[in-house]
Order: sequence, then structure tokens, then C-alpha cells
Amino acid sequence: MTTGEETTTTAQANTVPVVPQVKMTLEGAIKSISSSFVKSDLPDFKPGDVVRVHAKIIEGTKERVQIFEGIVLKRSKGTHADATFTVRKVSYNIGVERTFPVHSPRIEKIEIMTRAKVRRARLFYIRPLRGKASRMKTLFTNSGKPQGTKAA
Repeated sequence: MTTGEETTTTAQANTVPVVPQVKMTLEGAIKSISSSFVKSDLPDFKPGDVVRVHAKIIEGTKERVQIFEGIVLKRSKGTHADATFTVRKVSYNIGVERTFPVHSPRIEKIEIMTRAKVRRARLFYIRPLRGKASRMKTLFTNSGKPQGTKAA
């Protein structure tokens, strides 16, 4: 052996083996972080259901739970971490819509009050309807005991 070959073998013996690193994409990092915030104990609700959403409200230094009850107009992004749903109610002859993130820590729980049979995923046609015209075929009404679990 020549001296050049000896130095290469000793240099190879002293080096730490290189492990190929897996590149973490931005999308993968966001998915792994947001998956820890996904709630698993939510009731199965869909458009057409009348739900009662218990949302935490902060007023000054005090925190309280405010109930927003209305019909679910739409759900978006399914079970994804940033999924949302829109609830509409009529208060003093004014339509009020509110969009909630499904997995938000501000939502204490969601109760299903009534389930209706609808044939669309987006119920925007209900907006101009008033009174009996906005009724839907009810599958069941939850009287007394709300159906839904605590979503904490």
C-alpha cells in the first residue's frame, strides 16, 4: 500500500456515518402541529341540523359561556384541523350568521337539537325565506336532553 491509500482508509474510519435527513416540508410541519389541536369528541352534525353552540366569550376580565342556537348552513373542510361551520338564526327579525372553527378551544360544546332531511350541502337558499317557508322536514327533535358531547 502507498501512503495515500493509508490516509484515505484511516480518514474513512474516523468519520461518522452520514444519515440521510428527511426533508420536512412546510405543509407537513403545519399538518403535524395542527393535528394536535383536533378534537375527537364532537357530535356528528351536518347542514340542516339545529345546533346549540356553547362558545366562550371574554368581556373585559370576565369569561362566560354564550349559547348560539340556529340552523347549520354549511360545513367546510370536513374533519380537517381548520374546518368551520356556519350557523344562522333569526333574532328580532334580523338574520344573524356566525362562522365557528370546529376545533376551536373557544367552543365548549355543541348540542344537536333537531336533525332535518336536506338534499344540499349548502343551504344558502334559506336566507331570504321567512316563517313557514323556511321549514324543513324534521327527522327527529331532541326534546329535553340535548344530544352532543362536551367538546373540550
